[in-house]
Amino acid sequence: MRALVISGGGSKGAFAGGVSQYLIEELKHKYDLYLGTSTGSLLISHLALNKTEKIKDIYTSVNQKSIFNNCPFTVKKTKHGQMEIAINHINVLKNLVLGRKTFGESKNLRKLISKALSIDEFEDLQNSAEDIIVTVSNFSLNQVEYKSINDFEYDDFCDWIWISCNYTPFMSLVNKQGCEYADGGFGSVVPIEEAIKRGATVIDVIVLETEVTHLNRMPSKNAFSLMTNMHSFMADSIEKQNIRIGKFVASNNDVIINFYYTPTVLTTNSLIFNQDRMKQWWEIGFEYAKRKNIYKLANYKINCDNLDKEDILEKIIKHLKIFTFVEGCIIGI
Repeated sequence: MRALVISGGGSKGAFAGGVSQYLIEELKHKYDLYLGTSTGSLLISHLALNKTEKIKDIYTSVNQKSIFNNCPFTVKKTKHGQMEIAINHINVLKNLVLGRKTFGESKNLRKLISKALSIDEFEDLQNSAEDIIVTVSNFSLNQVEYKSINDFEYDDFCDWIWISCNYTPFMSLVNKQGCEYADGGFGSVVPIEEAIKRGATVIDVIVLETEVTHLNRMPSKNAFSLMTNMHSFMADSIEKQNIRIGKFVASNNDVIINFYYTPTVLTTNSLIFNQDRMKQWWEIGFEYAKRKNIYKLANYKINCDNLDKEDILEKIIKHLKIFTFVEGCIIGI
């Protein structure tokens, strides 16, 4: 069973879209299981439908208004040309006066999800062999939950996708089934272990951070930038823990994991949705996956001279799953 896992990462999800497009359209990978956290949950339904161009057009055309009906911050350029956020005092005060528990509201995102994923598409997914799973955090029960498309009706599943993306306290806190829910990334940024529990034997994992930390954060300018830095610090810690546990569980279950990290730091604030940058990140993701797999192809060459090809073939099948013969060699791809 092959699985695609996409981590959380806000606007950086555009990079994951590009990587996924290459894996599905160029490498012809067929996935039985799609797992997404936060921004990853927005991508996986259309990837399973093989509608990468549709989700690309939607994903790379969103902005703050597409997400927030009440945005708690403003976005401005620094003198060095970088983007940073500042408190939108009026909008925050409005939410507090209305007795809401968060600084902002993201109900526009819920409308966008329903607009992007039709009822017919939802039914096609339910009738397919693939399973679509999104990660959510249950604050009331203090646990991470995984919601499968096969267990819910259309409106409920759209709610779970939305909840998986709600980066509180900047976005909506949702009360559903008597519990308070928010972004799945608060509990599981990279749900590798869950993919293995559900039977995956080969997993392509897209992590929306660099493999090695390349970032020294600038001092916080205000309470909001401090809070986003705190959230990022905690998310990075959870992500590293998820990956360590995932690798450990995989090694004990003969599971193959292929990691795709961002090659560079894409942004220091993934709550900023810049259309031009996200279009660039999508293309970067596609090209990065292409280069990475060409490199893997070159490194998997095995000289077959004087070797028992049946033994080599058995090993390749076990560890690489896909193989081809080229000029007297077996190449894993």
